[in-house]
Amino acid sequence: DVGFGAVESRTGGGSRDAGVPWAFAFSAAGEAGTPEATGPVIVIPPRNSSVVAGSSEATLECIASARPLEELRVTWKRNGVPVTSGLHSFGRRLTISTPTSSDTGPYVCEAALPGSPFEPARAQAFLSIIEPPYFTAEPESRILVEVEETVDLACVAMGVPPPALQWYKDAVSVHKLRNPRYQALPAGGLRIQKLRPEDSGIFQCFASNEGGEAQTSTYLDVTNVAPAFTQPPADTTVTDGMTAVLRCQVSGAPRPAITWRRGNQILASGSVQIPRFMLLESGGLQITPVFIQDAGNYTCHAANAEGSLRASATLTVWNRTSIVRPPEDSVVIKGTTAALHCGATHDPRVSLRYVWKKDNAVIAPPGSSRIVVEKDGSLLISQTWSGDIGDYTCDVVSEGGNDSRAARLEGELLPLPGKQTSWLVEMHVTFSSHPDLLILFLLSDSPWKVHLSNVGPEMTSVAVRGLTPARTYQFRVCAVNQVGRGQYSAETSRLMLPEEPPSAPPKNIVASGRTNQSIMVQWQPPPETEHNGVLRGYILRYRLAGLPGEHQQRNITSPEISYCLVTELIIWTQYEIQVAAYNGAGLGVFSRPVTEYTLQGVPTAPPQNVQTEAVNSTTIRFLWSPPPQQFVNGINQGYKLLAWPADAPEAVTVVTIAPDFHGVHHGFITNLKKFTAYLASVLCFTTPGDGPPSAPQLVWTHEDRPGAVGHLSFTEILDTSLKVSWQEPLEKNGIITGYEVSWEVFGRNDSRLTLTLNSTTHEFKIKGLSSLTTYTIDVAAVTAVGVGLATSSTISSGVPPELPGAPSNLVISNISPRSATLQFRPGYDGKTSISRWIVEGQVGAIGDEEEWVSLYEEENEPDTQTLEIPNLTPYTQYRFRMRQVNVVGASPFSQSSRVIQTLQAPPDVAPTSITVRTASETSLRLRWVPLPDSRYNGNPEAVGYRIKYWRPGLQASALAHVISDRLEREFTVEGLEEWTEYELQMQAFNAIGAGPWSEAVRGRTRESVPSAAPENVSAEAVSSTQILLTWASVPEQDQNGLILGYKILFRAKDLDPEPRSHVVRGNGTQSALLAGLGKFVLYELRVLAFTRIGNGVPSSPPILERTRDDAPGPPVRLVFPEVRLTSVRIVWQPPEEPNGIILGYQIAYRLASSSPNTFTTVEVGATVRQFTATELAPESAYIFRLSAKTRQGWGEPLEATVITTEKRERPAPPRDLLVPQADVTARSLRLQWVPGSDGASPIRYFTVQLRELPGGQWQTYSSSISHEATACAVERLRPFTSYKLRLKATNDIGDSDFSVETEPVTTLQDVPGEPPSFVSVTPHTTSSVLVQWQPPRDESLNGLLQGYRIYYRELEYEGASATESKTLKTPSALRAELTAQSSFKSVNSSSALTTYELTHLKKYRRYEVLMTAYNVVGESPASAPVEVFVGEAAPAVAPQRIQVNPLTASQLEVTWDPPPPESQNGNIQGYKIYYWEADGQNETEKMKVLFLPETTVKLKNLSSHTSYLVSVSAFNAAGDGPRSGPRQGRTHQAAPGTPSFLAFSEITSTTLNVSWGEPAAANGILQGYRVVYEPLAPVQGVSKVVTVDVKGNGQRWLKLRDLTKGVTYFFRVQARTIAYGPELQANVTAGPAEGSPGSPRDVSVTKSASELTLQWTEGSAGRTPTTGYVIEARPSDEGLWDTFVKDIPWGATSCTISLDKLRQGVTYEFRVVAVNQVGYGEPSSPSAAVSAQVEAPFYEEWWFLLVMALSSLIVVLLVVFALVLHGQNRKYKNCSTGKGISSMEESVTLDNGGFAALELNSRHLNVKNTFSKKNGTRSPPRPSPGGLHYSDEDICSKYNGAVRTESMNLQEKSGAASESEGTDSGSEDAPPQHSFVNHYMSDPTYYNSWKRRAGAAPHRYEAVAGAEAGPAPHAVVTTQSAVFAPAARGARTPLTGFSSFV
Repeated sequence: DVGFGAVESRTGGGSRDAGVPWAFAFSAAGEAGTPEATGPVIVIPPRNSSVVAGSSEATLECIASARPLEELRVTWKRNGVPVTSGLHSFGRRLTISTPTSSDTGPYVCEAALPGSPFEPARAQAFLSIIEPPYFTAEPESRILVEVEETVDLACVAMGVPPPALQWYKDAVSVHKLRNPRYQALPAGGLRIQKLRPEDSGIFQCFASNEGGEAQTSTYLDVTNVAPAFTQPPADTTVTDGMTAVLRCQVSGAPRPAITWRRGNQILASGSVQIPRFMLLESGGLQITPVFIQDAGNYTCHAANAEGSLRASATLTVWNRTSIVRPPEDSVVIKGTTAALHCGATHDPRVSLRYVWKKDNAVIAPPGSSRIVVEKDGSLLISQTWSGDIGDYTCDVVSEGGNDSRAARLEGELLPLPGKQTSWLVEMHVTFSSHPDLLILFLLSDSPWKVHLSNVGPEMTSVAVRGLTPARTYQFRVCAVNQVGRGQYSAETSRLMLPEEPPSAPPKNIVASGRTNQSIMVQWQPPPETEHNGVLRGYILRYRLAGLPGEHQQRNITSPEISYCLVTELIIWTQYEIQVAAYNGAGLGVFSRPVTEYTLQGVPTAPPQNVQTEAVNSTTIRFLWSPPPQQFVNGINQGYKLLAWPADAPEAVTVVTIAPDFHGVHHGFITNLKKFTAYLASVLCFTTPGDGPPSAPQLVWTHEDRPGAVGHLSFTEILDTSLKVSWQEPLEKNGIITGYEVSWEVFGRNDSRLTLTLNSTTHEFKIKGLSSLTTYTIDVAAVTAVGVGLATSSTISSGVPPELPGAPSNLVISNISPRSATLQFRPGYDGKTSISRWIVEGQVGAIGDEEEWVSLYEEENEPDTQTLEIPNLTPYTQYRFRMRQVNVVGASPFSQSSRVIQTLQAPPDVAPTSITVRTASETSLRLRWVPLPDSRYNGNPEAVGYRIKYWRPGLQASALAHVISDRLEREFTVEGLEEWTEYELQMQAFNAIGAGPWSEAVRGRTRESVPSAAPENVSAEAVSSTQILLTWASVPEQDQNGLILGYKILFRAKDLDPEPRSHVVRGNGTQSALLAGLGKFVLYELRVLAFTRIGNGVPSSPPILERTRDDAPGPPVRLVFPEVRLTSVRIVWQPPEEPNGIILGYQIAYRLASSSPNTFTTVEVGATVRQFTATELAPESAYIFRLSAKTRQGWGEPLEATVITTEKRERPAPPRDLLVPQADVTARSLRLQWVPGSDGASPIRYFTVQLRELPGGQWQTYSSSISHEATACAVERLRPFTSYKLRLKATNDIGDSDFSVETEPVTTLQDVPGEPPSFVSVTPHTTSSVLVQWQPPRDESLNGLLQGYRIYYRELEYEGASATESKTLKTPSALRAELTAQSSFKSVNSSSALTTYELTHLKKYRRYEVLMTAYNVVGESPASAPVEVFVGEAAPAVAPQRIQVNPLTASQLEVTWDPPPPESQNGNIQGYKIYYWEADGQNETEKMKVLFLPETTVKLKNLSSHTSYLVSVSAFNAAGDGPRSGPRQGRTHQAAPGTPSFLAFSEITSTTLNVSWGEPAAANGILQGYRVVYEPLAPVQGVSKVVTVDVKGNGQRWLKLRDLTKGVTYFFRVQARTIAYGPELQANVTAGPAEGSPGSPRDVSVTKSASELTLQWTEGSAGRTPTTGYVIEARPSDEGLWDTFVKDIPWGATSCTISLDKLRQGVTYEFRVVAVNQVGYGEPSSPSAAVSAQVEAPFYEEWWFLLVMALSSLIVVLLVVFALVLHGQNRKYKNCSTGKGISSMEESVTLDNGGFAALELNSRHLNVKNTFSKKNGTRSPPRPSPGGLHYSDEDICSKYNGAVRTESMNLQEKSGAASESEGTDSGSEDAPPQHSFVNHYMSDPTYYNSWKRRAGAAPHRYEAVAGAEAGPAPHAVVTTQSAVFAPAARGARTPLTGFSSFV
């Protein structure tokens, strides 16, 4: 109801009363006189409404009026969207429940009369939500602020509408206070400035709006604070003229006043201000500018009401630094020294730093000796060259200020001087007279030689000239007369001549350019005779060849170094080089200069005067001049022209131009894009590389004619006009000025019309056309150059174009590896020309489920019928389809073509991502990404790879390896040379041929030890202790690395057990002087070279060389075994150091008390070992001296004292043996002792023995220790080993006993003697490696092993670019690249470990790792370095989130996520997908490799409806990562395979059993089978096809009973899953078979009260004896024979049948069939019909049945009447229950319980159709199977029938029309419980028959089985067919013989 009054008008009046405020009228239907319709009017519009948030509802009301009122519709909309909820009272009232802010907005009420011409009436109201205020920012509850500060009190509130804010102080509105220091902020807060104490109080903030009010408050506390420094003044230093700021920040309340003073003078305050001194707002003092006199102390005073304080600071003013001698522009001659001055003045208290820049780049002098910055700031550049030309800036940096000045340095060349071609040398020689005297001189270590033979007899002195400086000489003289020579004089003492500078230069100086700024110089020492002393080194000097200038020098301070790498030279410049040797006396003679060039460099300046201009739309012309010659830095190899689009700098076009040395250079770049802005540049290049390009110049290529317009289409096609549309051309080639549209009647050029449109027009309506005429229409774009390519199409006026039809008849021919010809018949053109043909194809995988991809498109060929499809992949299967396109669109696709396979071809591409790594000293590891499957271009089994490798620069042919595994990703090339660079290439091949070679990659084998010894080793003894060795270098091919030096292994033959070594560092020195050798000792010498890896092969055989002889050492073991009072026998042993061949011994003796010079001397032979001195004084002490003699004279004597007495005995052993701990080292100790009694005979020597603990034997250390010694150094001990020592003394009588052993003495630890062994380094992750090793041998530890140190460093050369590596011509040049970026880093490792991981290494770097063992003393020698490449490791984690989804019956889609980035360890190159059937991994596992980092793959060619497990692993260049866990997926179902077999059994003349096997490939869940059979020839003029569908997989057999004797039938069986599979076919002929028995005879039936007895007589035998009989029966209600009793044994002639097995009221005929091994024979003649009638009970009498029927009819009529009455209340209800079967076919359905039998009758009966339209609403009666029972006992024994059938259904279709008539089907009686297993239909009206027409062709029909929902009869009898299917065990046997049609 509505809340207003209304006037009811039933008489048709519609006027309102004047006194009623509003009214509305309505008219009821059926009234006389209908009022006129009126449009809708809103009487009461909705009002704007506001609702407080949280309210329960909001209501809007809208009242409208219209006629007719009942059709008025009132609706509501919000934001244009109808509101459907909350409507009441026919839409008049809109209620919004619990409104929120989201419900706010305008609401529109709309009143409308649907279907009327009146416009709807609308009214709008606005709904708003009111939200009470709430605070989003509030002040703190208490705020403490100091006086004079400013405070902001926060207060921000929200609400709807926005609330108003009001502040109160102590309950008084702030507005009323009118305090100017109180300021309301826009955001709502309150600001109080310059706080005072009276501002303290409570401040309240109120927020209010229509929804309510909220308030918050705070207490403001304003306090006074005494001054305090927050930043006191600090000492400050400034430069004269700058600004000084002295800080002074003070806190306090009220704010303190600041005053600055200097002494007593006020400089600045609030009231005082003097020039240059300013008081800052912060309290600081600023002085601008500062003068020197401003230096001093400044004081800051701060004061307020609470107190005051002060603080001072010192201002220091420095003199300003400035340049007073700036550099000046200068020009220098190339090769000379340039000096740029930069003198500056500065404050002496500050230090200066000079920074020089060249072209704004800082010069770093420490890295160059050629450029030096002097202390005074001057820049000295020696050997100036073109690279030094430029602008130089001197920056002076100091705390006293900075200054800068600049100057330019230019260079110029002098002309080369002429060459001197001849030299003149004159020599004058004068000879003297004949000699009278001879003077001989002895050159040290040489025999006596005659030096002067013409000295006159009167001479007593002579000047000896021609001697060699720094040599030792002796002289002697003899006189000569006529008789001969006299005796020689005594020799002079040895005389050493002073050194003189070397008199000859070094020999064989060779210089070779090493880099573009270095030259290697090598030489050999001067001849030894010219050394004139001991060489100390060499001076190498050099300068620019042919130019004046000072020499630069290098000092080589070692005489053993005979090479020097001269660096920091000028690029591509000739130098003259000289070398001189020097010794202690000075510098010798410089060699003749040799000249050599440094290598070429890249140009350092671009070409000059570059000009570019566009010649046409695709060509740019360049003009330029060469760069200045001094900037070319080599031989100009040419120029490179560069051009790139301004918006795509990476798309550079390069053209190389040969150099032209005459005039201006020019060149062209062609094939550029039209009308495009290009940046163009030119550069000059030399052999090493490119120089800098010139500045880019912008140039536009010229305009050209444009390309074709795009997307030509037609619309608005009328008889005389149409509209044509187009798009801009993709290739504008200029500025589009317009478009040209032309049209003409098709084929008539004379009718052509052309119109030009502006550039903004893209459509045009063509008028004045003739109707139904075909026109050709062209559209072309226009630029200033002309009209572009026209796009053409044909169209018929008045005939709008349509979509074209699909092409057809696709034929493929001319198949090649990469193309095929496609012929076709064009489809319907859609009344316009075809503009494009599109060809799609299935590639590789062919099938209905595979995707189609676009292969080719052909445009502007409307009439073609042949297409050449290019760019196909060789050896790939294709299937094509086509569509054609016109202006309207694309046609449907054509039918698919046949499947073709392109021919094979060699691979198109080489393997990619080829990398080479050093594997060992003789091998390289090559890695690559194999070809994907799509690039094989041939049979995959024949695909492989070929690797070619060679040494660059050698003429030898390349070697090759073949890899036959197409999936292989790495290969190690073995058998290479050590330390040799190789180039490698790869190609793929297949059965047809090989593909292209890849780009060559370079790799170098690892450095190794030299494999050969130095050549030409020779040795020469130069003195008694020195041997000079010389050798030649190791052959280059055997060096195997950079030779770091040589080792000389030498040992005294037969004396030293182990050789000693002498190391010569450097590869340039090839000689060594071994000093400190034993005299006159035969040495065995060998030389080897070593690299950083280790020692090479020593030379062989060893060189044997003996040092020269010398005076011998003293004899040893001097004893006096016999001493008498007057004689002594002396015995000795030869010297331990004979130093030559002993020629004799000299014994000298004297009394100890006599003069030292009164020796008695006796010489004896070399073989004498004893001597007896006689005539001695008794009881006297004598001193004996014994010395030996060689060619060089007498040696050092051995002296001993003896007393001539006979009272002697053995000495006492030494005592007090002591080893001081301070004298114990790792390999030696010092033994001290006190000698015992000498036994009245002097001790001659001591013998020391030692024993190694714990179980060593005593070993004699020495038996020749001096008798005077009381201590002995024992050496050659093992470190960290315990020893015991003992001592004995020996005198003339014999040996003493051994002394008491010492306490155990342990030598100190020494560094380990060996490094860890078997060191290996392997990559672990992309930034770590794993180091593994074996500990050193225990005997080499030399102490307690504390651990290991791992040293590693990064090597540069692995990262060098290919360009850089190509410049390394020799191994020694590569040494520069091998320098480490940083020194070795060390890592300590425990002694218990043998493995360690080095982490945080740089990726893609080569590292060198070596190891040492260490103890407390130090480290062992380092192990051989091991190199490893870091950055490659296999992925550490498997791919994530693997998902397997089925696509089709043979495809699975696998998707995954890559491994986590941190675990990928490099770039993922692809994935390996492993998949296998879930129940057989080992037999079925396959792998698919995806060589792309994609994360999805389709697995194809799988088995249908099969579970697969899938696992995925990722791989990179280093290898495969782990596999993921398996994921399962199942393919979809597919049609099954053929049944495994089809067999027939029990074939009689009318029946047989057919059985089949389950398909081998089910391909899914088997849903059932279809059995189809038909006669091969028509039977009685009729050919029928019977189809039986069997549901489920349990039953695989059927029994057929409708066959015709002797007819051959064609059987087909199919299995079904989601679809039917292929058929299995077989033929069978109905019996009897040939050779079967004849028919039995005399068949008779005898009936008794309870049974029947059938008798017969045996018929004729067949081919084999009869084995048994079968009885067939035919019930009268069915008419088909069927087996009744089986397996009656042979010999029986009767069979008894119980009447219980027969149906009551049915008569039966019987016949007998004989059986043998051939089959069933001819049946006998039928017996007489026998009835199974028995007396029925009363309830089966007819009268009882009549009474029950009438009673049932009355009940049914009552129920029907009630239902009719009830149905009267239902309107529009359809009472028909039979609509759904008006079009049904005849069918038979067998439910899941299984039907017992289905028979097809062959009797000819009139058809009684149950499908009559009149009776279409009725279903035939269905018998209830509830009372039926069936078991095997129901018939004779061994009936074979109980097989479960899930469902069956049968239909028959006639091949020709048949006459039929239909009647209603009558009711049926329920069958008795004892019904026969094959029930017959009791009502013949269910029979169907087909009549033959006279003279007509045989009829053909089909019986098709199909499924049916709901319960169904279990057997059906239809005309001409019968099929039997068994019932399930335990199932009730349903009634048979009923047709089911629903």
